[in-house]
Amino acid sequence: MTLDALDTAPVTLRMAWWLTSWLRGETVTDLLLDAVIGHDATHTTATAAIGGPEAAETLVTGLGRLRAEGASMAGIAIPAEGDPIGLGGPAAFNAAALEAGEAVVTDAGFGLVPSRVGAVVTWSVLPAARRQLPDVGEADRALRQALVETATRLGELDVARWRPEVADAILNLRHRPALRGAPGTPQRCVDLAARGLQARDIVALALEDEGAAVSASEMAARRDALLPLDRAARRALTAAGSPEAWPS
Repeated sequence: MTLDALDTAPVTLRMAWWLTSWLRGETVTDLLLDAVIGHDATHTTATAAIGGPEAAETLVTGLGRLRAEGASMAGIAIPAEGDPIGLGGPAAFNAAALEAGEAVVTDAGFGLVPSRVGAVVTWSVLPAARRQLPDVGEADRALRQALVETATRLGELDVARWRPEVADAILNLRHRPALRGAPGTPQRCVDLAARGLQARDIVALALEDEGAAVSASEMAARRDALLPLDRAARRALTAAGSPEAWPS
């Protein structure tokens, strides 16, 4: 994995930003579909939970059903085991989101969980409750602090010796890929999402080859140094991708 992997935002972030813009009348359907589908072959929806058919249907039809249910915004959740950030229940939705590692939550009492088979993504619509979120300022400060603390800890663990590309990435934090926010997305949130994705990529790079660790204790030390950064990055992405947390 390289930092080039950040050129494309996660599918749930694209969905949250562009679905919100579409629901608010700030973008048209064709641009929504282009942004969400991206380079995939197609996206479909499974909407039996809101009265849709048992078979999958088109993305625009499924999103239209959510709008008919009263959805006016959509936000992202990037949870992990032990840290269900962005989730408010019920249990079935939380479990599906945790398995996928990401989800979208609307303000109409329903959420979407993506599943991928090759270049086809299916969005399962499930009941989803409102949730508590960190605000953008809080998430921003926490991410900046976690980056400093993680860089210090990795320096103590001699990161440059066992993972020089990680050291390079930490030294080059100003070089971030440009994300494209949907119309109406605050630029501050686009910038925060880019830094959150950058931080998650640093974590993935550092954990990519644990076989380079000389002992189990060294592996544990690396994970202990990196997991707080991953948590801060997921919180930053969740705030940046959720209109409820955006500055007014």
